[in-house]
Amino acid sequence: MLILLPPSEKKNATTKPTPAISVYTGVLYQALDWASLSMAAKKRGLGSVVIISAKYGAIRPDQLIESYKIKIDNKAMREPVSKVLDAIKADLIVDCRSSTYKTVWHSPVDKTVEVRISTVVDGVRTVITHMSKKTRGEITRWLLQSRSMAKTPEDLYAIVSEKYPCALTPSDGVDPWVLEVIAV
Repeated sequence: MLILLPPSEKKNATTKPTPAISVYTGVLYQALDWASLSMAAKKRGLGSVVIISAKYGAIRPDQLIESYKIKIDNKAMREPVSKVLDAIKADLIVDCRSSTYKTVWHSPVDKTVEVRISTVVDGVRTVITHMSKKTRGEITRWLLQSRSMAKTPEDLYAIVSEKYPCALTPSDGVDPWVLEVIAV
């Protein structure tokens, strides 16, 4: 399983290279709460999480980086990000990236599940933005702590549905699978 995360606009100020997971401090990373994960969950995360950074490209949680404040140049980052991600062999790609970062690398639609977050207000399903980051962080945490490793979109649905109401829509061959999660 490969879990793709966006970076965080909020970052710890660094004076020396620091593990990426300790630099990013936004809502998603607060919900992920890496520091409190068990050693087993951290080990799974080191092998499955890749953060798409505006400055550093595709990085692992333990990669040393410095704090930065730049916007991503999607065109310039396509090649370095693709070089890293194309080399990773994964049965399943869980795409938690924001729309800004999705254009940097197009993952294989047959094994990619895009995580979309909605809420229900007065009986109507509505897409949410800010709180979707929190829910994506919680889902990543849940996947890293799970007793089983998701290898298929159906596995992912089974694990996430233990915690959240959700629906899985298969890929149509053009667009990836979609796991629509209702934030609670």
